[in-house]
Amino acid sequence: MLWPVETRSVSPVFVGRNDELDTLNDALDRAGAAEPQALLLGGEAGVGKTRLVEEFATAACRRGAVVALGGCVEIGADGLPFAPFSTALRALRAALPDELAEAAAGQEDELARLLPELGEATSGRHDEQGMARLFELTARLLERVAAERTVVVALEDLHWADASTRHLLAYLLRTLRTGRLVVLATYRSDDIHRRHPLRPLLAELDRLRTVRRLELARFTREEVGRQIAGILAAEPDPAQVDDIFERSDGNAFFVEELAVAGAEGCCTGLTDSLRDLLLVRVEALPESAQRVARIVAEGGSTVEYRLLAAVAQLAEDDLIEALRAAVGANLLTATPTGDGYRFRHSLVREAVADDLLPGDRSRLNRRYAEALEADPQLVPADARVTRLASYWYQAHDPAKALPAALDASVVARRRHAYSEQLRLLERAMELWDTAPEEIRAALRPVDYTDVYPPCGCDPATTPLRYLDLMAEAAVAGRFCGERERALKITKKALRILQDEHDPQRAAWFWVQRSRLVQGLARGDGWQELGTAQDLVRGLPPSEVHADVLANAAAWSMLHEPGPEAFAAAERAVEYARMVGAREIELNARVTLGCLMVDAGDVDNGLAELERVKDAALQEGVAHVAGRAYTNLPSELESVGRSREAVPIQREGIAFARRYGLLDAEAWIWGNLSESLYALGQWDEAAEAAAGALGSAASAKPRGAGALHFAHVALARGDSAEAARRLAVARAHYGTHDPMPQAQLPVARIAIGVAAEEGRILDARAELDRALAAGFPPGTHRYGWPLLLAAATAEADARALPAAAEGRADALDRLAEAARKLTTGAPLWQAYERWTRAELLRARGTGTAAVWSDVVTGFECLDRPYDLARVRRRLAQALLEEATGDDERDRATELLRLAGAVADHLGARPLAEAVALLAQRARLTLTTRAAPRALDPAESLGLTSRERDVLRLVSAGRTNRQIAEELFISPKTASVHVSNILGKLGVAGRGEAAAVAHRLGMFPVEALGPTR
Repeated sequence: MLWPVETRSVSPVFVGRNDELDTLNDALDRAGAAEPQALLLGGEAGVGKTRLVEEFATAACRRGAVVALGGCVEIGADGLPFAPFSTALRALRAALPDELAEAAAGQEDELARLLPELGEATSGRHDEQGMARLFELTARLLERVAAERTVVVALEDLHWADASTRHLLAYLLRTLRTGRLVVLATYRSDDIHRRHPLRPLLAELDRLRTVRRLELARFTREEVGRQIAGILAAEPDPAQVDDIFERSDGNAFFVEELAVAGAEGCCTGLTDSLRDLLLVRVEALPESAQRVARIVAEGGSTVEYRLLAAVAQLAEDDLIEALRAAVGANLLTATPTGDGYRFRHSLVREAVADDLLPGDRSRLNRRYAEALEADPQLVPADARVTRLASYWYQAHDPAKALPAALDASVVARRRHAYSEQLRLLERAMELWDTAPEEIRAALRPVDYTDVYPPCGCDPATTPLRYLDLMAEAAVAGRFCGERERALKITKKALRILQDEHDPQRAAWFWVQRSRLVQGLARGDGWQELGTAQDLVRGLPPSEVHADVLANAAAWSMLHEPGPEAFAAAERAVEYARMVGAREIELNARVTLGCLMVDAGDVDNGLAELERVKDAALQEGVAHVAGRAYTNLPSELESVGRSREAVPIQREGIAFARRYGLLDAEAWIWGNLSESLYALGQWDEAAEAAAGALGSAASAKPRGAGALHFAHVALARGDSAEAARRLAVARAHYGTHDPMPQAQLPVARIAIGVAAEEGRILDARAELDRALAAGFPPGTHRYGWPLLLAAATAEADARALPAAAEGRADALDRLAEAARKLTTGAPLWQAYERWTRAELLRARGTGTAAVWSDVVTGFECLDRPYDLARVRRRLAQALLEEATGDDERDRATELLRLAGAVADHLGARPLAEAVALLAQRARLTLTTRAAPRALDPAESLGLTSRERDVLRLVSAGRTNRQIAEELFISPKTASVHVSNILGKLGVAGRGEAAAVAHRLGMFPVEALGPTR
């Protein structure tokens, strides 16, 4: 509903709450400046949360804001999925019909899951991102509606919220970025016990800096006096104020009840129980009004008038008189739309409901259910099935409750309310054994199930099985994030299947377990997939068989690519075609196309990926299209065709965003960052990495985004930022599910960071771990950059004494690994030459001819930074071998070109290396204004840590004293000193101090007193 809203309290005067109103009004001001605001308002029942929201909303409307209110609905122990959001969106549609229609354009079929008035919600694909897609579309819808006008969305009674509503609210508050929007949610703090489902959400939101949390305190005695004066329209007796303040303890609602009861003379003989006070108010009503109040209390938060009439079975005049009495006594109030009734305060409803006997409750719920079955139009269509399921369950009638729960689970699935679907399916499993056999025999899979394929049986004639419910529940649990519950369900299902010969169904459950184990970070899922393959081996082709093979092939592509993965993908395609499983076929063909490219059949593999993308788009298989958009440009990048990859990636991002494929969008952003980096567009690459971090729904694509950030930071000389991003990437990737496409790039960046910080032994350790894991077929795109990074680190550390021991062995291992790695594309042929050139440099045998061959390899590639790096190496080799002006002239031109690229990209280490080489060779690269003077430490190649150590060496500190001052170990200090001596080309600490003094590196005052 939209403001102005009818007031539910009897107090005509709004008392206190000045600080809270100031905070809310400040949020309104900030929202008006296009800074979205989120607030949580907590307080015990009756403390005045609703009244505060009313006052704020009225003030907001006066200032031109649109206010939409949505309340969580309680029906028995159930909450309607997304009820407060549906109500709020309905209100926005009534107030801003054109704006909301424009904002929802193109996504009506998805958003209709929340707002049926937008059209018919399509069945669509159900997957782990289905709910996230809906959430993303909802968040963007609200941002667009609030683009030009301030909008306040107030959600009341979160303590009754269903799980899907809680998840949507959390997503909304985490991701709001733009718009003139205020989101205000209220909850009862005294209801949030240790196991209350809202408690984890509140803890999560408390960690968000963008969410403000307010707690309403009880009234002081002075405020109670002002409230009583407003109610009585007269100054109260101080003794009365003292009495009411003591009995109410400052709770605003109880102050009202006690004041009204005192004014009406109802307090005589009452106990101190405030609950009794509320019931006395009810018992003072005529019998018919009491009966109606009991019916309304059991019907839910709100009961429609026509439904109430059908359940009460009173003559219309008698019903109206009873309602008039209840409304006149301020117990019931009409709904804003005028078509139903609710209790003025939920505390009164709870008191009345708690006073009912168990038999009364069961009888009333049965009458509600029978009335609703007789005339489904008595309640709104979007609430009908859920309410009927709740009424029959509370009526304790398994014969009716089982099919009703199943009907409600189908509706919940259609709305992507997977948490509610899981709860309803668990209820159906609870009712299964108590429901009559004839009822169970009449149920059909076609009506209630979606995830397990028929596999030879007719779902329209085959009876529904308990295992069918378990399959639906396991998938619903995975989709809503309740993986522990889903895993328990799969374990129980597999125990049941041990006594039944149904290998296809068992294989299907093992596939689900594989996904759950990976999602819970308890393994890589291969053991479970292996069991599934064993179960279907030798069986005739089926949809389950094809799906098992497709999953095994996809797993192998990421973990152990090679001939076995290729064969599994081919068989998955073949079996899927045999049984007409088009979606599985297309998915397996994506895997097959990637494996073809990785195996060297580049053109045919790319053509297959292109065909799958076009087919998936034409046939509307969005998730396969998203996977094709992810992998096609990635494979183009893998063979050095970055410029071809970029437009496909941008197209894929738009597609993924349109269909809410959050992880696909994040993976494509990450791939785009990689391509842009290769093309020398580093600022755009960093923006793309941010896109991966911002759009991902799961951890791994976030890890890829962080790693791309680290790559750019390292190339620009910010090793500290690279190390931080590397740590973030490792945390997102985890250790439970190692994949070469993650582990090898992580190792490459780790080697680069260690080398930049002078930790050559740590770089070797990273290399050893990578070599021990090996480079499976098709992973050369990750292997060559890693080997190059390690070879470059060894060459750069050649003069360091700490690197001498073990160098020969490390270089031999690198050379051996390089011999085994494939070079199926010009890019990797160039990398192979580069890596071998660095190995020769590390051995002190590099030549200009070798580096000239490397430069030639890169000159035909579209990789400006790589070309600049090898040009600088060729220039260095030419200068070392120079016998005349020709070599110097060529070196000058090479350095000029390399320096220009480094300056353009902001590649500080390369720019400084170019400048230092030119300075040492006395070359003039340009006629422009001279660049800033290089810091002597940077010119010498010292890291920031080595600079600190050299300062202390110059001050005469021992290794132990250096360690104490820099909070490092003496051994680490010793390694740093050795590295410094090597870089300065000196034999001892005294000579190092003399060099530092001669270069003026440290003013006398910076050295401090010697010890």
